[in-house]
Amino acid sequence: MRVVKPHNVTRKMMETSVLMGHAPTKVDEKGRLKIPAGFRKVIEDRYGDECFITSMDGERAALYPMPVWYDFQARLAKVPSTSQAKAKLLERVNYYGQAGTIDAQGRVLVPAVLRNVAGIAEDVIVIGNTDHLIIWNEERIQRRMQEQPLTSDDWKELELHGV
Repeated sequence: MRVVKPHNVTRKMMETSVLMGHAPTKVDEKGRLKIPAGFRKVIEDRYGDECFITSMDGERAALYPMPVWYDFQARLAKVPSTSQAKAKLLERVNYYGQAGTIDAQGRVLVPAVLRNVAGIAEDVIVIGNTDHLIIWNEERIQRRMQEQPLTSDDWKELELHGV
């Protein structure tokens, strides 16, 4: 009989249920993002094939599995309707966003307005962000990482949260 240590079980569970790492992929001429296979498996196994793709800043796209998006919407619903921050956020995510379905080939349509403003065409980088994906124009993410490095203040803030 083989005994599995608890930390190995936890690690294995996280490997199969958390979106992490990055992968290059393509957006075809019709604007469909090919979700990298490893990310696709996690999303479909854990959440299904329905998603919401949007942006909060127009710099990059975010693909949320629909259950994750609904959780976000539930938290946002608790913010008073008179909140200007809530109004601005809803304006952006709904302007850039649309619901979608991952097709049998693992593709999902990126809204045209979002493709245009975020430069999401042809070759892109997909980054796992725990429960959703971030889609970047490759030149933009490389420039951002160079221009906005992690600082000692960033590390201090993370330490306050136990990281």
